[in-house]
Amino acid sequence: MFWKLPVLSASSPVDAVLDKENFTLEELLDEEEIIQECKALNSRLINFLRDRAQVELLLRYIVEEPPEDAESKRIFKFPFIACEVFTCEIDVIFKTLVEEEKLMDLLFSFLEPNRSHSASLAGYFCKVVICLLLRKTVPLMNYVKAHQDVLRQLVDLIGITSIMEVLIRLVGAEDHIYPNSLDVMQWLADSNLLEMIVDKLSPPSPPEVHANAAETLSAITRNASSTLAAKLSSPSFVARIFDHALEDSNSKSGLVHSLSVCISLLDPKRSIPSPMFHSFRSQHMYESPTPVNPETVGAMLPKLGDLLMLLNVSSDEKILPTTYGELRPPLGKHRLKIVEFIAVLLKTGNEVAEKELISSGTIHRVLDLFFEYPFNNSLHHHVESIVLSCLDSKNNTIVDHLLQECNLIGKILQTDKHPILLSDLNQPTLPATGKRPPRAGNLGHITRISNKLIQLGNSNSRIQEFLQENSEWNDWQTTVLQERNMVENVYRWACGRPTALQDRTRDSDEDDLHDRDYDVAALANNLSQAFRYSIYDNEDGDVGNGALDRDDEDVYFDDESAEVVISSLRLGDDQGSLFTNSNWFAFQDDRIGDAPMGATLTEMMDEINLNGTSSNGNSSSDDEVVVGEDEELAEMQKFR
Repeated sequence: MFWKLPVLSASSPVDAVLDKENFTLEELLDEEEIIQECKALNSRLINFLRDRAQVELLLRYIVEEPPEDAESKRIFKFPFIACEVFTCEIDVIFKTLVEEEKLMDLLFSFLEPNRSHSASLAGYFCKVVICLLLRKTVPLMNYVKAHQDVLRQLVDLIGITSIMEVLIRLVGAEDHIYPNSLDVMQWLADSNLLEMIVDKLSPPSPPEVHANAAETLSAITRNASSTLAAKLSSPSFVARIFDHALEDSNSKSGLVHSLSVCISLLDPKRSIPSPMFHSFRSQHMYESPTPVNPETVGAMLPKLGDLLMLLNVSSDEKILPTTYGELRPPLGKHRLKIVEFIAVLLKTGNEVAEKELISSGTIHRVLDLFFEYPFNNSLHHHVESIVLSCLDSKNNTIVDHLLQECNLIGKILQTDKHPILLSDLNQPTLPATGKRPPRAGNLGHITRISNKLIQLGNSNSRIQEFLQENSEWNDWQTTVLQERNMVENVYRWACGRPTALQDRTRDSDEDDLHDRDYDVAALANNLSQAFRYSIYDNEDGDVGNGALDRDDEDVYFDDESAEVVISSLRLGDDQGSLFTNSNWFAFQDDRIGDAPMGATLTEMMDEINLNGTSSNGNSSSDDEVVVGEDEELAEMQKFR
């Protein structure tokens, strides 16, 4: 049983400061344990910090820039600790803040345009506001409703990433923020917040503003059930986004990020940030794609002609030197984003969009880019998606357009016949002078597209008929393509490990796993233990003891090395394996129980035949040599 002794209880440094008659907030913030004491709900400390005057001082550390001659603690430590105090989410401190309008005014005074907005203070402001959104949602939104300038000020500072995070939380990108407050979402939709964010995509805005505005709008599209998402996907807003994208052809940033928003409207899952993508995919892998409003798609189609003009590279005089030659001009991020947008648009399966893409010649132009830029892997990925969407379409018109008017088969055969990059001045990709021209880098995607054609031809009579009519394709498919598929079939590769002869005809590692006559992992462990503890040492005690005197590096035989040895020693058939006899790796204690009484380890080892049979004490080979037998007989004659 334990007793609480006052003598043994050590007081906290924070309590020591609180015991003083006249102490300041700075003294508390300077203590290293203040955050731990806040999380431990130190009643004396919390009662002090909940006071209005102290909350105001904490806010000033967060929203006001320190004087130029301030100490380093005032510049760095005190603002950080003040922010951490708020993020401890102590209810009484938050209550003091939200119930006093002047304190809320002080907090949001950080957004005023005449103030400096450093990245560190913006981060502290963001953390405090997000905590208020999570813990004091109703009071905070009531304040924002009463002070609508806050929304405009937030949008004006959207180029700061921390402010963008506040906006993303504010627009309800996370459902749990407004679980029972549909009126809040409706109020946000009725306000001009969405218009202000969309207008930040205009060409005069800097690239960081374009990027953060697009990220905020993409976050809205991910919550498809919200009123803001419905408003954003309306034809008027889609037209507004495209107007900003095509307003100035020289503003590549505005075009790229505007198209990113349109892609998010068509496929919200594509806009998920990369750190969250894998977890999101695991949760929604088997869900059907979100249906796209036909009106949303219809509002995008009138601008396809303008986008097609931007895919024309003949008027671009830029030159980009590369390791393999020159690009005249480079494809550019804006053209790549246009191709990605077309790929996502085709995935919607909208027949009106397919007809517009055919009539405008967009698919034909995109396919030409695939062969004009043979080393742009991102482009190849999107064009392959476009081709597969066309082939999978139920609309025969787009299939005929791809195979006949676009001449997909002919371009595949021509590229495979002449895979070396040619010095054609009419093409944007040129090889380097004085060097051997490289092979085209899109042959892998060509192989995948060809295999998809054959696969779909088995179920689609229209594709099958078209393929059979092309004799050159049939010859190429039965010779070049089949041989390439055999070479590129990774399941037929040995992957660097020795294999038995019968393993070379297996198609997958699973077959090898089922037919394996021994457990490599178990044998490796036994072999490692055997050599590690000198179980198979000579019966001579001196030799056995000498092994123990060696360095660990000499006697240690790890599991990985054992597995390599076992895999290397495996012979060509199951009967000839060195290790089919599982007793070979049995430990001494395990085998002595089965051996005759008095049998030594050496005698038991003599019974082992590496071919898997027992000698029964009689050697069946005339070529056996006993090492050291003559020397032993000579020694015995000396002592007789």
